[in-house]
Amino acid sequence: MKQYIFVILFSCAGYLVPAQEKMQVQVLDQKSKGPLEYVIVSTEKNWLATTDSLGLGTCNLPKGQNRIIFTLTGYEKLDTVFPSVPNAMVKIELKQIDAELDEVTVSFSSRNNQAIESSPLKVEVLGSEEVSEEASIRPANIASILGDVSGVQIQQSSVTSGNSSVRIQGLEGKYTQILRDGMPLYDGFSGNFGILSIPPLDLKQIELVKGSASTLYGGGAIGGLVNIISKTPTEKQNLDALVNYTTLGEANANIYASRRGKKFGYTFFGGYGHLEARDVNDDGLSDVPGGENVVLHPKVFFYPSEKTSISAGYQFSYDVRKGGDMHVLNGDSNSLHSFYEYNTSHRSTGEYDIVHKLGHNIKLELKGSLSHFNLEQNTSEYGTEIGRQINHFNELSVVVPSGENCFVAGVNYLGDEYKKVKPDYSYWTVKDLSATNSVLGGFAQYTYHWGAKTILEGGFRLDNHNVYGLFPLPRVSAFRRLNDHFATRVGIGMGYKAPNPRAPYYQDYNVAVLEPVYYQMKPERSLGLNAEMNYKKEWGAHSTVFINEALFYTEVQNPTRIVPSTTLFFYRLINLNTPAITKGSDTYIKVTLDEWELYFGYTFTFVGFNNTNYVDRIYYTPQNRWAFVAAKEFKKKLRLGLEGSYTGQQIRFDNTLTPGYMFLAGSVQYKLNKHFMIMLNGENLLDYRMSREESLFTGTVSVPYFKTLWAPIDGRVINVSLRWQL
Repeated sequence: MKQYIFVILFSCAGYLVPAQEKMQVQVLDQKSKGPLEYVIVSTEKNWLATTDSLGLGTCNLPKGQNRIIFTLTGYEKLDTVFPSVPNAMVKIELKQIDAELDEVTVSFSSRNNQAIESSPLKVEVLGSEEVSEEASIRPANIASILGDVSGVQIQQSSVTSGNSSVRIQGLEGKYTQILRDGMPLYDGFSGNFGILSIPPLDLKQIELVKGSASTLYGGGAIGGLVNIISKTPTEKQNLDALVNYTTLGEANANIYASRRGKKFGYTFFGGYGHLEARDVNDDGLSDVPGGENVVLHPKVFFYPSEKTSISAGYQFSYDVRKGGDMHVLNGDSNSLHSFYEYNTSHRSTGEYDIVHKLGHNIKLELKGSLSHFNLEQNTSEYGTEIGRQINHFNELSVVVPSGENCFVAGVNYLGDEYKKVKPDYSYWTVKDLSATNSVLGGFAQYTYHWGAKTILEGGFRLDNHNVYGLFPLPRVSAFRRLNDHFATRVGIGMGYKAPNPRAPYYQDYNVAVLEPVYYQMKPERSLGLNAEMNYKKEWGAHSTVFINEALFYTEVQNPTRIVPSTTLFFYRLINLNTPAITKGSDTYIKVTLDEWELYFGYTFTFVGFNNTNYVDRIYYTPQNRWAFVAAKEFKKKLRLGLEGSYTGQQIRFDNTLTPGYMFLAGSVQYKLNKHFMIMLNGENLLDYRMSREESLFTGTVSVPYFKTLWAPIDGRVINVSLRWQL
């Protein structure tokens, strides 16, 4: 009976307010006349609405004159007065400010249209300016820009293929969930070359959540998640083309185009890259793989009404990586020079998204994807292995605003199926890793404004895994604004990870040498806590300082590790008896002074497998890491940038310590005219390489055993790019 009373009260709550008029506003860019999404519409005290992809928002206003404020980062705030007129449509235009800002105001990843700086769930955003700049610096993938964020470590896991994984707050890459537009596409076997196949040119922004985010996006987000947001079309024709060449022989050509009409719109990205194999340290084996890659991403949009938008897209990537003995790669192999590793991958993904707005700003969304990933691994030692993974995802969700508060709920069904397609060995006993995982999950989250300065948020998810059963995943968090400058945030959440030998570990393993998961394996379960203090001050039109001090703690029960098997030459996955624990602090400072941009970040991380004395440290995690960025723009034509980082000592598998090292990069960007821009960029200017400290492999050139990588191996790299924008 109680549940029915609650439903009745919730339904009637909207009527227990003074007489109001329902109006609709549409917010447009003053110059392009295109709709602006995520504009916050409010009074001085109350939130009224947030605009959708059509720039539309519905407001309930008291009768008479009303003072309304429109805010969107990157645009001048508009404070205006207009009368409430029943069922009227008011068009508002916002002017873009001169200096583009790094952040966006509203988070996609929190799902609740909450302003990022006051969201109980901490979301860090790499905005359009940063992503656009990265497209000129590293047009092939987003690995470099993710590594610039404090608390995030990009670890190369293969010498021969160049594959990398994303580690957050000291945890291994398998604990980081990578999403594209809120949909998981890069997990398990399909995570191979994941971030290496995502060019930044067609991205709107990149969002990072540090700490558990499993309530909204599933159990895999134990360490955090990376949500990659695609661009959407505007009424103005957009054309963006770029060519790039590096001193390591990498060449790229990318193009992006988009346009939106009254009923239809489109976006299109096409990219091609060519890599030359290079032996940087002259040991006879490649340090940079050769090969080529192709990425295509067309997407169409349909707007049947002002309240409905429909999109459908297709993503295709083809990637060839060839590494090994330089004699083999140059077509001059013999009995001594015979080692090689070739990887050929295909990824095809279909996606759809249907958004419909009901009354009272209620948003209903149905979205999904189906992805096919095929990887052929061909090595001189194991022969040819072809694996295939199919990922599927479908979700129905609803967002229900209630004044300043917001309720989010949904259900999704996701999973993957891995199958070994072609074993082809003459003397190896090949293990069959074929497996199917599926999860049916439901989630709910409520964001509550308690007074003017406190926001509380609680969420709960229940997953039913086809092998490991039920997983309840609660999360609670809170945000408190202490005054105009100081604010604090705290959160705690749970997560889980099903055993998967193909998840990204410290180094890549050929699927030929991995054994299937034993039925006795236990899923990993986590508890994560985060707390932080923020300070923000603005002065003048374009000068700000923002300081963030965060503390984090994550404990993973039944952590998994890959160890040598009882079967000769094979490896297997096991559960450790002690929990894996990571804790530390994350500090960063961002300053803008007119045309100067300054950033400093420091991360202290302590990780281990023993809750009392940490006698067994987690390997290859620097305890100390700091980074800085300094950039200045001159008259909107010339931009100079310098960035650097220091990575402290890391523990190897033999419990010895690696040395710490510095990494420096610099860039010069010059706008030739309204349409053309040239970029000169240098990475690893100090030319620090792991091979200067130790050999990259043991054994012989014919049968090398590669060590886990802890520093760059490709040396100093200079690239120049030319970009044309309409």
